[in-house]
Amino acid sequence: MPRLQADASPDRWVPVTGSLGLRGRRHRKSAIRMLLAQAGTALGAGPGSGGGVFAWILSQATPLLMRKADGRVLVWVWKDDPELLVAMAQLREATPHLRTARAMMPMEYDDTEAFRNPHLGMGERLLMPMPADPGTPPFATYTWDVTTHFVTLTAVCPQRERFGTLVPALDALARTLRIVDDLTIDEHNVLRLGPS
Repeated sequence: MPRLQADASPDRWVPVTGSLGLRGRRHRKSAIRMLLAQAGTALGAGPGSGGGVFAWILSQATPLLMRKADGRVLVWVWKDDPELLVAMAQLREATPHLRTARAMMPMEYDDTEAFRNPHLGMGERLLMPMPADPGTPPFATYTWDVTTHFVTLTAVCPQRERFGTLVPALDALARTLRIVDDLTIDEHNVLRLGPS
């Protein structure tokens, strides 16, 4: 089964994926709160709509959800300030439905630029430092179409004035993303294939 790997610098990033119990609770809550705010804004929900309690509940369930995602989702928060930046990488099967949804995205999402990853090849980067809706936080999206799957890295930062200073770190993280595959040899042995 294909899965994602990345080499996030431990000086800059704290992984949310794989953090269990009390150890990663603060970082999980920050990541989930910011991702929920982004999703809520996209769906037209206003601030203060119960996200704090929901974020806490999700932060408790996240380790199990991430484990179930089995390497198809990786999440990090900014080490010096977990409330400043969250980044989420996803590996999704390139279904016809997903391709159609991507083709129907608003025009503002057409303003992409080429972005090369040494493992995934040429992809696209979209930087939105000043979204048209003042309630929408700045975000960046990196996307690679690897024929059978889409690899995406999405990052959200609630501070417009600091977003630009974080882009080099996001670029560096995006360049480390790669797909690895597991082949089951027998019931006790799994061979992990690295990126080609």
